[in-house]
Amino acid sequence: MNIPAELRYSSDHEWIRQDGNTVTIGITEFAQDSLGDVVFVEAPEATSVVAAGDSFTEVESTKSVSDIYAPVSGTIVAINEKLDDTPELVNSDPYGDGWLCSIEMSDPSQLDGLMDADSYRALTEG
Repeated sequence: MNIPAELRYSSDHEWIRQDGNTVTIGITEFAQDSLGDVVFVEAPEATSVVAAGDSFTEVESTKSVSDIYAPVSGTIVAINEKLDDTPELVNSDPYGDGWLCSIEMSDPSQLDGLMDADSYRALTEG
């Protein structure tokens, strides 16, 4: 399973890529594999404020509808509009074109509470 070393991870199976005070978020390869074929991604509201741990969007697959939780608090500053027409990018390229949104963090210290790749691997191999 692909678990990129440069990313951080939440226990809810979101990945986080930091770029200064902004993070890009998606769901991990483990999560998309568990979901099955993604058929719809509800775009989060751009400019909405999210709190760490709160659900801010949903991903619908052939198996279920799953909430996506904000790994950090902040303001959504970008959404991946490609997912409107091609939600399957979440399956085919979860760490690239399948990203969900970007959040400008209100408290960057929250990143310290997220897992590194080794910790996430241990969680998924349980």
